[in-house]
Amino acid sequence: MWRVELHAHTVCSPDSLVSLEDFLSACRRKGLDRVAVTDHNTIEGALRLKERAPDLIIVGEEIRTREGEVLAYFIEREIPRGLPLMETIHRIREQGGVVALPHPCDRARGSAVGREIAEAVLPIVDAVEIFNARCVFPGDNVCAAALAARFGKPGFSGSDAHTLWELGRAWTALPPFEDAASFLQALRQARPTRRLSPFWVHLLSTWAKWRRARRRVRD
Repeated sequence: MWRVELHAHTVCSPDSLVSLEDFLSACRRKGLDRVAVTDHNTIEGALRLKERAPDLIIVGEEIRTREGEVLAYFIEREIPRGLPLMETIHRIREQGGVVALPHPCDRARGSAVGREIAEAVLPIVDAVEIFNARCVFPGDNVCAAALAARFGKPGFSGSDAHTLWELGRAWTALPPFEDAASFLQALRQARPTRRLSPFWVHLLSTWAKWRRARRRVRD
């Protein structure tokens, strides 16, 4: 079984300061077999890392739709933010990508789709992040797992890493895969790990956004 990180951010996300070089080094050092780079509303960093480490990187994107966030895996073209959720899912499908819901029940994040919308779209979603290491309330991960079980969808863990320290905290054990189709098959045998990150990691994301704002003002 591979150690797979399915939710991670780099400096290409507005709330992370992790350079691409440091990100890649940390992935290798931590023994991760595959890593999905899921920056907010961009695949720039994922594409650049894929060029450097095609054996390691999955090109992904965490896309903010009108109804909340959705994860895309194995895509080649960036999908813009702000589209309706159903249109975003359609665009992922057009590329042959895999669709997943990140932290769907997270009450502390306005970016989550929420239970009601999750229930409406789960019939056409491929998988659910049933454990997000950044969830503040443990019950929100329990809710996500219950949704996945109810709709018969594979569940996986994601660190939602915005710092090097978080990378690989909540990885998922998967059998080897090569593309979107074999990834979908592998998810059926997923064994998620569950290790929460402390609350203060959210403060690091806030600090990253503040640092970027300061730089823009100076420039």
